[in-house]
Amino acid sequence: MTISIENMDHMQMDVLKEIGNIGAGNAMTALAQMLNKKVDMSVPKVEILEFKEVVELLGGPEVLVCGIYFRFDGDMAGNIMFMFSLPSAKLLTNLLMLKEDNYTQNTEALDDIEKSALQEIGNILSGAYISSLTMLTGLNMKLSIPSLAIDMAGAILSVPIIQYGQVGDKVLLIETEFHQEDKDIKGFFFLIPDLEFYEILLKSLGVLDNGSNN
Repeated sequence: MTISIENMDHMQMDVLKEIGNIGAGNAMTALAQMLNKKVDMSVPKVEILEFKEVVELLGGPEVLVCGIYFRFDGDMAGNIMFMFSLPSAKLLTNLLMLKEDNYTQNTEALDDIEKSALQEIGNILSGAYISSLTMLTGLNMKLSIPSLAIDMAGAILSVPIIQYGQVGDKVLLIETEFHQEDKDIKGFFFLIPDLEFYEILLKSLGVLDNGSNN
């Protein structure tokens, strides 16, 4: 039987969540270096949720969000998606570009420069997460060029839901909140792996016997 979130035991699940914590911590360190500012991070919330629960966590299917999507390939393969609310996306780009906060409820659009900045932020965060996996497992992976979408949460999540259908209906979600002075930014990180990802990962970490298929 192929290993999936649905059939992991408690120890394997704890390992998966700890990897999420390590990856999130490294990603925030990379973000602080990119911004050249001190960034404080709350303890990440790592959860296993059904996709329909993720949509509700984001505020419902019709709320506008920013999604940054990546593909990774190599010894393990899958997809990564970062999602931010538009206020958080604006705050991030303002911090990077040294701009004053200018987000209001009536200013929902991001210009081309801000979109490019968000893609670069996503690139840094995803790269840090993949680097964590590489260091922990000794496996090689490479990232694709980021793809950015600004749309309703239900529309953005419809793509990974279709892609992930062969693996299961649950996803690893890392909810991270970080603070820069008086600014609070919340981001959601989704790991959407290919079919054999978890089996390869757990075997490389020594928590799944190489001769086991369960």
